Amino acid sequence: MASQNLTATLLLFTTFLFISRSISAVHSPPLLNATTNDLTFIRTSCNATLYPDLCFNSLAGYASAVQSSPARLTKLAIGVTISKAKSTAVLLSKFSRSATKVKDCASYLKDALDEMRDSLRTLRNISRGVGIGAAPSSVEMFRFKMSDVQTYMSAALTYEDTCTDEYEEMDEAGGTKTAVYDRVNNLKRLTSNALALVNSYANNGAP
Repeated sequence: MASQNLTATLLLFTTFLFISRSISAVHSPPLLNATTNDLTFIRTSCNATLYPDLCFNSLAGYASAVQSSPARLTKLAIGVTISKAKSTAVLLSKFSRSATKVKDCASYLKDALDEMRDSLRTLRNISRGVGIGAAPSSVEMFRFKMSDVQTYMSAALTYEDTCTDEYEEMDEAGGTKTAVYDRVNNLKRLTSNALALVNSYANNGAP
């Protein structure tokens, strides 16, 4: 029995490492044509977040595409967070077969993903519908729509908080609690950073 438990734990841990490395490869592209100004913009923007180093490391690879656009940076931050949430959901789906709390967390994470997707969809609609130098009425619409984006991202973070709150009550079951809890906590940090960039864009960005 002990041998079987050890084998299962090693298998789950290997799966966890594989997913982590795969996501890291996808979201750490080379800094193609990135200028010092591009990177400085990312760094300066990330200073408004609670986890500036994580923010910079997760977004700097896209500096040449972002350049100095708060809109592109905000959409990118949410997109990267969505990708991390998806990979975390895959991990949770594997653990949920043997742990009820993981199943509950997976459900909360699905709700968080829905909120993030709504926020990204709204941002894209803003980009298409409101241009730089828009009339005052369009500026008001920008602010109104950005409040929706803020609400969606805040809700996503709340769902993630609920997941980790559940885990604090979970009995230790091999490496399951640590692996999942740490992964969701990392996702929470990315979501928090994305929300901070959303707030910065909403407060300072020009439609």
